[in-house]
Amino acid sequence: MNREFIEAIDELEREKHISKDILIEAIESALVSAYKKNYGTSQNVRVDIDRETGDIAVLMKKDIVEEVYDDMIEMSLEEAQEIDPRYEIGDAIEFQVTPRDFGRIAAQTAKQVVVQRIREAERGMIFDDFITRQGEIVTGIVQRKSGETIFVNMGRAEGILSVGEQIPGEHFEVNERLKVYIMDVKKTTKGPQVFLSRSHPGLVKRLFELEVPEIQDEVVEIKGISREAGSRTKIAVYSEDPNVDPVGACVGTRGSRVQAVVDELGGEKIDIISWSEDPEELITNVLSPAKVEKVIIEDEEKNATVVVPDYQLSLAIGKEGQNVRLAAKVSGWKIDIKSHTQYAGNEEGEEVIEVEEE
Repeated sequence: MNREFIEAIDELEREKHISKDILIEAIESALVSAYKKNYGTSQNVRVDIDRETGDIAVLMKKDIVEEVYDDMIEMSLEEAQEIDPRYEIGDAIEFQVTPRDFGRIAAQTAKQVVVQRIREAERGMIFDDFITRQGEIVTGIVQRKSGETIFVNMGRAEGILSVGEQIPGEHFEVNERLKVYIMDVKKTTKGPQVFLSRSHPGLVKRLFELEVPEIQDEVVEIKGISREAGSRTKIAVYSEDPNVDPVGACVGTRGSRVQAVVDELGGEKIDIISWSEDPEELITNVLSPAKVEKVIIEDEEKNATVVVPDYQLSLAIGKEGQNVRLAAKVSGWKIDIKSHTQYAGNEEGEEVIEVEEE
């Protein structure tokens, strides 16, 4: 190794942000192991690389003793004083034992270490990049499939879209483009793993942020969202500006903004609701499209009894309880729905459903 090698290390430090000292120390450590492999010992050997010239020296250290029992690690006082008469018993002497062919071994070892450290540094940078992008949307390309798991090419990394994070009934082919939500990022021995989702409520939230400038500008705020992926989402929006209609802003002209989100989600139904700090008004809104006659609030436990017209009971509950379930989750209230007849006291043959926020 030589000056060109040191210049290459300096360039790596600038481009890959790998510390020169850490890299050289790693090479020195690897060269000690290489010396042991090729020459039988590394017990008292160290390798020193000149940070300026790149010159390599293998140095052996021996203790100066009165009587030598192991000449691999010990040297007699007489022998040491032939080198320098100032040596005394108990001192240590270090001298160069660099083999003639060690340059070839050093070059191979250094290359392996550098390649490994570059790979580690790149993995670290990818992890640092994606860990800061958790909760964001990225566009990727389906790289391959393994069973029902989809692997998505996102440029510098491959993301994992497991079957549990896919929208039910949705299918993608290899090389197809798709938008995905970065749910989690973890370090592994094989590099960073990026876990993706298309069923996460955050995907809907981010899609609205992309489509609605008022949300980007923080004029409109998403206050709550509940989702059953592939079927229905309820999203509650609010604006402090009395001149801004938050629902209208999200719907867009002739429904263009919400339709863009619906199209991306494969036709999933989306209810956009006006948020209110008044619990009665909020609960009335979140049960849309059902009409509400009355809301009875129990503040302490966030319980609410909702009365709806008899003909609206099925609509308020929704198929398999979906409407009231999503309403409870987006509002944060436990909702007990009763028909007008039930509330009036005639409960024979009628259905009552009670749903808690998940």
